[in-house]
Amino acid sequence: MTQGFDTTAIHAGTAPDPATGARQVPIYQTTSYVFRDTDHAARLFGLQEVGYIYSRLTNPTVGALQNRVAALEGGAGAVCCSSGHAAQIMALFPLMAPGRNIVASTRLYGGTVTQFSHTIRRFGWSAKFVDFDDLDALAAAIDGDTRAVFCESISNPGGYVTDIPAVAGITDAAGIPLIVDNTLATPYLCKPLGMGATLVVHSLTKYMTGNGTVTGGAVVDSGAFDWSASGKFPSLSDPEPAYHGLKFHETFGPAAFTFHSIAIGLRDLGMTMNPQGAHYTLMGIETLGLRMARHVENAQTVADWLENDPRVTAVTYAGLASSPWNATAQRLYPKGAGALFTFSVKGGYDAAVKLVGALKLFSHVANLGDARSLVIHSASTTHRQLTEAQQRAAGAAPDLLRLSIGIEDPADLIADLDQALAAAVA
Repeated sequence: MTQGFDTTAIHAGTAPDPATGARQVPIYQTTSYVFRDTDHAARLFGLQEVGYIYSRLTNPTVGALQNRVAALEGGAGAVCCSSGHAAQIMALFPLMAPGRNIVASTRLYGGTVTQFSHTIRRFGWSAKFVDFDDLDALAAAIDGDTRAVFCESISNPGGYVTDIPAVAGITDAAGIPLIVDNTLATPYLCKPLGMGATLVVHSLTKYMTGNGTVTGGAVVDSGAFDWSASGKFPSLSDPEPAYHGLKFHETFGPAAFTFHSIAIGLRDLGMTMNPQGAHYTLMGIETLGLRMARHVENAQTVADWLENDPRVTAVTYAGLASSPWNATAQRLYPKGAGALFTFSVKGGYDAAVKLVGALKLFSHVANLGDARSLVIHSASTTHRQLTEAQQRAAGAAPDLLRLSIGIEDPADLIADLDQALAAAVA
């Protein structure tokens, strides 16, 4: 039976504990699990039976979270890990090899741009950055060594929205998987797998948990990509020496990517989510629908107010009729354009820094997606490692401030912004 979003957010993956009847998912704070006998252990290690071996690989609390996230995204399976950045490496790991590249949007979180520009080069991988509004440029950037295309459903920091079905049409034609970071939209606002994406990644740290307590990441697989069709993804299609020649796609079908990510990705990269973190995230997801509706409502109210203030020169929120992404947002994100956006203040860099210092209700932190409203000056913090040209391309120009709108009373948020703007432009 098909269930609604809020029902799934509360119940998916979390039946009562069979041993005790506990209704909330227990925190299985253990490193290892006792095998029934030597044959049981051998079957688990040979991937002939699903079960628990060691908590670097699998844990019942984390497993419940994986099932819930997969259900919300409409995926065939999910694997959770230690952070959103870990999830990005986990997503690429089975696909890439030295000399291969990804094509990525220019509108990405600054840390992701750095990861793709510098860190992945240590693996022999590379990235090409393209404006995904230019579909011809995107198609032209894909070459014989491209193994994935990467974008954000709603981009950080500008809050721009991506036309995922249009991008998926290009990746389908090229036979390349599309990876969408759905952190800012969450499955409440957008389900990329239903729009043609192959994989979804999350920083569960943000809206999915929603309370700023733990870090976490997830990779969700659609189960629909044919990893054996082109010969470009040998980690999934070819014999795996560590498992006596087992072929993941042939053996596990739609679950191939998920099994590979656990059996090899978590085994060898060790980017494990701890069960305490999984527990906090499971509790946070229970109220995801309620929170996201309020986040979006508040963001629209604050963005409308800022756009009409003469001390503000621009607002990037895609929910505004003036936004060039408004039509796409209305078509693909009917519940709203998220709750993260930027605005520029008269007076440039200096005024932006003064405004941050004058805010009292907004918290000045390097995070987003909290129940509290948050502010940061991206050019001097999250995007400071980029050149000014890269900052502007990513929507983090020196005069811009990023707001993550929380679930407080919107009148109080506006009052705080009003007094801070007065101090900044005085």
